Formats: sequence, C-alpha cells, structure tokens
Amino acid sequence: MTPKRLDLPTASGAAHDAWLPNALETLQRGGLVILPTETVYGVAARADDPEALARLARLKGRPEERAFTWHVAGSDALERFPHTTAVARRLAQRYWPGPLTLVLPGVPEGLELVARDGLTGVRCVAGEAASALCAAAPFPLVMSSANAHGASPATDADSLTDLPLEDDDLVLAGGATTLGESSTVLRCGGGRFEILREGLHDIEALRRAGGLRLGFACTGNTCRSPMAEGLARDAIATRLECAPERIADFGFEVHSMGIYAAIGSPAADNAIEVLAGQGIDLREHRATQATPESVAGFDAVYCLTRGHLGALEQALPPSKAGLLHLLDPDGRDIADPIGGDLALYRACAEQIADCIAARLDDWA
Repeated sequence: MTPKRLDLPTASGAAHDAWLPNALETLQRGGLVILPTETVYGVAARADDPEALARLARLKGRPEERAFTWHVAGSDALERFPHTTAVARRLAQRYWPGPLTLVLPGVPEGLELVARDGLTGVRCVAGEAASALCAAAPFPLVMSSANAHGASPATDADSLTDLPLEDDDLVLAGGATTLGESSTVLRCGGGRFEILREGLHDIEALRRAGGLRLGFACTGNTCRSPMAEGLARDAIATRLECAPERIADFGFEVHSMGIYAAIGSPAADNAIEVLAGQGIDLREHRATQATPESVAGFDAVYCLTRGHLGALEQALPPSKAGLLHLLDPDGRDIADPIGGDLALYRACAEQIADCIAARLDDWA
C-alpha cells in the first residue's frame, strides 16, 4: 500500500496551510501521520482512539500493553497532571521543547489509553512541524519513532520503506532531522529518578537541572539551622517518596551553616532530642562557617532572622544577593532557643517546620 506523501515547507516559520489540514484529517479518521521531529521521524496517532493505538503498536511490532508517549506543544501540559512536582517543572523549563521525555505519576484526562501503572510519559517537541501539529490537534496525540521495534529510527522520509503503512496514512517529508537520536526517557516521581532510555542527556545533568542545593543559616549552626536542615531534608524526602538519604538521587543537597560558627561544634542537646522525636538524627552534625564562597555555591540560602540575612548580604557580591531569603515567607524572625528548655526548642522546631511546609512546593 502507498500512503499519501506531502513535502513540508523548507523555510522556518512558513505557513502550515498546505499540510496541516491533511494531517489533522488523517488523524481524525484514525490514520497515522509520519513526520520529522527534532530527533528522528515519528509516527503520530490519536491517544484517545484505541484502534489507532492498536495500529501503531502493530506498525511498530511491539506489544500493545507497552506505553506510548503523549506529545505536546508546550509545558502548560504539565498542569493537566493531578500533581506535578517542582522537580518536573524545573526539568521542563530547562529542557523543553526538546529531546526529553518525562514519565510522571498521574493520568491526565484523555490519556487513559496510553498510561501504564498510573504513569504517563510526556514530551514537548521542538520540531516545527511536530509542534504545530500538537498545538492544532483538538485531541491528544502520541508519537513513537518511525521504525520497527528494535530497529534504528528513521532520520529522513526515504528511510520509511520498511514500515507497513496503509493508504489512509500520511507521510510528511521534511528532509533529515537535526539530532538523529531518540529522546532521553526519564522517570521522575514515585520515589524514582532514573533514565529508562538513554538519549542526549546524562543522569547527572538531569539531577543538576531538577534538584536544588539548599542552605540554612543561623548564628552558631548548633540550634536553629541544624533543625532546619534536618526538617527540610525530611520534608523533601516525603514529597519525593524516598528515604532522606536518597534525595541526592533527585539532585538535592541540604546543608546548614552559621554566621559566627565555632567550627566543629555539635548540635545542641535539646535540638538533638526534639528532632529525635520525629525520627531525625542530628547526633553527627558539626557546625560549619557561612563563608561567601560556600554561600555562593547554593541555589538558595534561607536565613533564620533578618540579622543573618543582612550579614550575608554584606558579605556577598550584589550578583549573588538574590539567592538569600528569610526562611519565614511572612518575614518574621525565628528566635534563638539557645539556653531554653525542651518546650522552647520544640516550639522553635514547629515554627521552622511550618516555614518549610510553606516553601516546599517551590522545592520539590
């Protein structure tokens, strides 16, 4: 069988009138559309049409239960997930549009047929034609590389001869693709941050883009900031659904420091005891100094009082002042409990925990 073939315009920004209505009509009736992305040629199908999805699976020679990836034109598609972590939003901001597929917890409405085990893969394409098609389609689209399962993906329209296409399908020929390599597929969520398919991005670069290096600063780094460090690490781990020692897998580092720290001092006994009641162990903590060099290496540093904030602002060059914040989003100081009883330390820890909860959506 011979599918219809149209040549895409070669000029960037050219009108889509000549091919886009044909592509949408093909998809509307359940046909497949083969077109270039920035990586390789892909095969597009309606994500809400079970027959079209079955045809795509047969074309690829892969089991129908294998998931397909939802392709979108913009990162606003993340808003359709029940909950999207800040980690996923930062990855999308850094790498989209482009060759990164995110496999995220949740099933947006209309993607029930392509999700698997409560997870949905989504990618924002950078190729001009593919992006235009995703933006114009009144139904969700999935795409898969234009090759038989296990074979090398096609990077130009003339390499599609082995695919069992039908008369109702459409081939959009647009020359050779730019990158010639499939997208990286990253599972991000549900306690896991791992590459499911190798591509152009390595895991360490993805961690740097997705995670944050957070610091907490008080006076001596024995009471407030160690409690903030422990509570923040625990809260981030809970949000990421992993153990606190595994937040580095997602690219997170959490540290504390003191403006006038006696380097090597342990955490206060009452701070240790209060956090031990929440399963957080501060016994190995040792105080460190907040130097301009160490502070400048963080993505954000949260100060316990305005005095701490002012001291660090004076120590840092103006270009780095934007990484400094008060821990309390409402601008209140968190008083030093040093010398106080357990009740005072407990109240301080509760105040810190409330501030962390208020900021958690921006972190993880």
